[in-house]
Amino acid sequence: MSEKTPVDFWFDPLCPWAWLTSRWVLEVEKVRDIEVRWHVMSLAVLNEDKLDTLPPEYAERMRPGGPSWGPVRVVVAAQQLHGDEIVGPLYTALGTRFHNRGEGSSREAIAGALADVGLPAGLIEYADSDTYDTELRASHKEGIDKVGQEVGTPVIAVPGADGEQIAFFGPVVTPAPKGEEAAKLWDGTLMVASIPGFYEIKRTRTAAPSFD
Repeated sequence: MSEKTPVDFWFDPLCPWAWLTSRWVLEVEKVRDIEVRWHVMSLAVLNEDKLDTLPPEYAERMRPGGPSWGPVRVVVAAQQLHGDEIVGPLYTALGTRFHNRGEGSSREAIAGALADVGLPAGLIEYADSDTYDTELRASHKEGIDKVGQEVGTPVIAVPGADGEQIAFFGPVVTPAPKGEEAAKLWDGTLMVASIPGFYEIKRTRTAAPSFD
């Protein structure tokens, strides 16, 4: 049997675009021989040196102790205490509540997601704790070091032409492709990753995230 192709995926549970990309890559798992490995990155960490240039309301969310820190802190705490294998299921539970159900990233939604995957309710306390911020920052840095600074979430890393990982921001897509459409986007991602010197394709987003 051939070995599964590893796909490393960095996400912040708050980001609707990362959520859509994550649902795409799970569709790809059904039609291509890949294995997704989930990692946390943080919009708050990404923006902490840019707060003075951000819109005030967004900057307030990103500040230390702001609401953008809680979800990623809980995911990292769950990973540290319950293993890497819980990260994907917990992300699915959080994203389903945050985005598909429209519950937002409230403490209640986070607590509900913990219950959905059978994790201890007490993990919610890490939303306001910096206990695992070192591990959070290390995970974030690993993804950013692969892709570069001028990006957001998600970041994916896939094998390039020589087998070494090539990382990209994106793909940014709405709604998340399914079936053969998911496979075609995956095949295209591998194709551009195989071209030395390829960096970017981009156009203006004219549609809002669609979670259908």
